[in-house]
Amino acid sequence: MAGNCGALRTGGEQNMATHPQEQGSPAWQARKLLRAARVGTLATQAAGQPFAALVTPATAPDLSVLLWLSRLSEHTRHLAAEPRCALLVAGAAEGPNPQTAPRLTLTGLAAPVAEAGEGAAEYAALKARWLAIHPYAALYADFADFALWRIRPMGGNFVAGFARATRLRQADLVPDPAATAAIAAAAADIIAHCNTDHPDAMARIAYVQTGTPGAWRMVAVDTDGCDLAQENHVFRRPGRRPVRGPGRTRPPRPRRHPFAAVNPPSRLPACGPGLPPSKPLSPGRTSHLPSKSRQDGRP
Repeated sequence: MAGNCGALRTGGEQNMATHPQEQGSPAWQARKLLRAARVGTLATQAAGQPFAALVTPATAPDLSVLLWLSRLSEHTRHLAAEPRCALLVAGAAEGPNPQTAPRLTLTGLAAPVAEAGEGAAEYAALKARWLAIHPYAALYADFADFALWRIRPMGGNFVAGFARATRLRQADLVPDPAATAAIAAAAADIIAHCNTDHPDAMARIAYVQTGTPGAWRMVAVDTDGCDLAQENHVFRRPGRRPVRGPGRTRPPRPRRHPFAAVNPPSRLPACGPGLPPSKPLSPGRTSHLPSKSRQDGRP
């Protein structure tokens, strides 16, 4: 029974008709939504009684959902007894009707990540990734009752908006294993390269998306994009499409913004292995970012 968890399709829903890597495909939209989710609703059950709890997810490179859970919580006890569960994440609605919001109900199997033995290295890497997405949780991350849990996706239902539902299989959702492994192996080098050689590019990308100036750094990267952080503020920059290897990894260029009137996106420095460094600073300048008097796009 567990093998069919979430993977069955219903006749009244759309089937996955486009390749997961195609721009705009339901699978790609669902993956971007899940990667960007910072909060969700976890559905569990005990003795047939459904239960829902707020959780703070992050995703592993292979799209497994990572949760930092206390064994004192009721939903954690439910998962220990019955690993089948569901996670709901949602984006912003297009207008006053909340049903226009994109959302994904992911079904899967939950289990604690082994902390010792052969799994110790994986545990440390996944815990670091979860904390990179939720840095505020460092205050309680080492409490004895907390542990890292992983939900392996089995399928999902993606709703792009009102009456736009698509049932997704596991194969539709998860990224290519070879690409996942290649990016994971190069992630530390990619992050160090971008933060060391291109801090100004990180600041530009962050300012365009968030409107917050200052120093930003890349904290996570995967086949589908990257995450940038400034203290406890972390945001997701999705890629245009999944990448196949580290040679193709680069942060997306900033979208149109008043800042673009000063520095067009086409002139922004790229970032990634093997790419040229950012343009040198002019004498007397400490950043390529405009002064505060020019950050609104005025001359």
